[in-house]
Amino acid sequence: MRFRSSRAGPRPARRRAARRTRIGLDRLLALTVLGLLLLLRLWDPAPVEILRLRTFDAFQVLQPRAPGPRPVVIVDIDEDSIRTHGQWPWARTRVADLVRRLAEAGAATIAFDVVFPEPDRLSPSLVAPSIPGLDAATRAALAALPSNDTILAEAVAGARVVLGQTALAQATDNDTALPETGFASLGPDPAPYLAHFPGLLRNLPVLEAAAAGRGLFTIVPERDGIVRRVPLVMVAESRMVPSLALEILRVLTGSGTIVVRSDAAGVNAVALPGFEVPTDAGGSIWLHFQHHDPARFVPAKSVLDGSLAPERFAGKIVLIGTSAIGLLDNKTTPVDRTMPGVEIQAQVLESVLTRATLSYPNSAIVIELGLAIAVSLGIIALAPVLGAGWLLLLGAVVAASIVAIAWFRFTELGILLDPTFPLAASLSVYAVLVFTNYTREQMGRQRIRSAFGQYLSPALVEQLAASPERLKLGGEERRLTIMFSDVRGFTGIAEFYRNDPPGLTALMNRFLTPLTDAIIERRGTIDKYMGDAIMAFWNAPLDDPDQEANACAAALAMLARMAALNARRREEAEAGGHPVLPIEIGLGINTGRCVVGNMGSDLRFDYSVLGDPVNLASRLEGQTKTYGVRIILGATAAAAVAERFALLELDRIRVKGKRDAEVISTLLGDDATRAAPDFRSLAEAHGAMLAAYRGRDWAGASECLDACRARAAGFDLAGLYDLYDERIARFTAAPPPDGWDGVHVAETK
Repeated sequence: MRFRSSRAGPRPARRRAARRTRIGLDRLLALTVLGLLLLLRLWDPAPVEILRLRTFDAFQVLQPRAPGPRPVVIVDIDEDSIRTHGQWPWARTRVADLVRRLAEAGAATIAFDVVFPEPDRLSPSLVAPSIPGLDAATRAALAALPSNDTILAEAVAGARVVLGQTALAQATDNDTALPETGFASLGPDPAPYLAHFPGLLRNLPVLEAAAAGRGLFTIVPERDGIVRRVPLVMVAESRMVPSLALEILRVLTGSGTIVVRSDAAGVNAVALPGFEVPTDAGGSIWLHFQHHDPARFVPAKSVLDGSLAPERFAGKIVLIGTSAIGLLDNKTTPVDRTMPGVEIQAQVLESVLTRATLSYPNSAIVIELGLAIAVSLGIIALAPVLGAGWLLLLGAVVAASIVAIAWFRFTELGILLDPTFPLAASLSVYAVLVFTNYTREQMGRQRIRSAFGQYLSPALVEQLAASPERLKLGGEERRLTIMFSDVRGFTGIAEFYRNDPPGLTALMNRFLTPLTDAIIERRGTIDKYMGDAIMAFWNAPLDDPDQEANACAAALAMLARMAALNARRREEAEAGGHPVLPIEIGLGINTGRCVVGNMGSDLRFDYSVLGDPVNLASRLEGQTKTYGVRIILGATAAAAVAERFALLELDRIRVKGKRDAEVISTLLGDDATRAAPDFRSLAEAHGAMLAAYRGRDWAGASECLDACRARAAGFDLAGLYDLYDERIARFTAAPPPDGWDGVHVAETK
């Protein structure tokens, strides 16, 4: 078959038209992918949102909020305070004492990051009935004392105190006559955009009535459990309520109303006299976190015992909360794995008062979509003009620019911009163009496969498709390990299936598949199948420095898989009530210098191996029947694996067609078998038997042979020792001639 080149073909104009059509299809596919990605961003499923949020986290990790003024002090109900004053909740009288001391120290505002929803169980009127033996007069006197809650209410009323509340997922029905914070709206009703909660856990009415303000300290983490935003306004029990931080600011400014600004996209700001706080569409602010700072905290016990100077609290906002682990108020932030919830409230106040909050404006998505469209369209337009290298370089410059813009907006303006979507969209478009180009090349290679597949072997066709220059005859000399595998008694098996040829085919496929897999899994190359036989080799076409060991491991795996297959076939035969012939294989393995490469004629050739070691490997496989073993190794292969596998020397043999003798061995197992006491004992007796045999000590050889039989249980060597028993008996009756070298001449292949 001859091929010749020709200048005949489509005209240049027609070729250019075809090229333009092909590029048009690439662009159409890229535009389709871009459109789908834009829709995906507008949908904003969880993975897209989480990627964006984690990017914002990375910005904060790289540059947390810089230290600045500290208008907030946290009075911490910490572990030491709990050990000193007893478990929480404390008696309201002790909490009242805490409030009074802070007010006396000049605190501008005191706020609680805890809630007091139930009466104090330590109030005198509640304690009296539980004291046994208490006389009526004392009980009456205790009942007449003011409750602890009243004492706390008096302390709250005497200071500027904001009480904390928390939102509930269960509906509640609180007294609507209790004080509420007033709201005014500028724009559409903001309520639909806010976080909604059916219930609200409030403080005791006596406390709420005495407080200057009330706010929710509820913090809503993102989907991944990280706190990045804190809502300033929420809806609970179907009415708008402020957050604890916002209510503190309202009380500080003396405002009676909080103004919520909104537009068609949602909430955009919350305003109080003197300042306006930008929010996202849901009424939350993005926090630019500082790391957890113990300097913000003072222990509650130090306030109660008066050991802190009043100047520590003068003119400050004081938050009363807890960092105790047992009270479960720790959150995860972008910069810290655990941060007390009260410290997050402090960071909200610091950020608002110092105007250091972040913002992710509603217009940010427009910018992100615009960048994605501009960069992607640029790639689509330039891809046919620029080479892949220049396009990749340009893409890297554009990607770096997008990241730089996002970083500048974050660090200098406090505005968040997500660079991941424009980058992901443009990278996806680039990948589509690359993929379509790759697919086009693969289609061209497939056309080569289709054209030559009828004339050349599949392996060679793949080589030709990848490297057409390799289409030549010839090979190279390499050290290879060759294996031959053959089924023993296959003629009988074929006769059993003489009336069922499809059954014989199915059986061959059934046992050839696991044998092939065992070879390929251990870096072997299948040379050819010869009926029921397999020829394979190692160390070509890829280098395999452990070729002999891999061949031996494959041989053991082949025997194991045949044992498993025979077990399944016996079960199937018993279930079907028909006889079964077990499949037994013999394997010959040899190592030596061979020629490997494309062998054949000008019209057809295969990647194969030739050489004397190949012929010897075939002969060794044939001798497995003679010696009654499953695997026979040539001397070179055996020497390479003698310290890693369980081997027994079989004989010195001169196979048919060879002048030189070869020391052959059988492979019985892996290194674990080699190290087993049973095998070591057998190997010792076997070596003694061979020494006696080759030393013409027939009586000693026979005695050693009995020891070998006694130690060979489980190694399937009965046939081997029967062979030596017959030889020893023959040589005892008719000794070999002088000069006998112990070499056995094989009369059959």
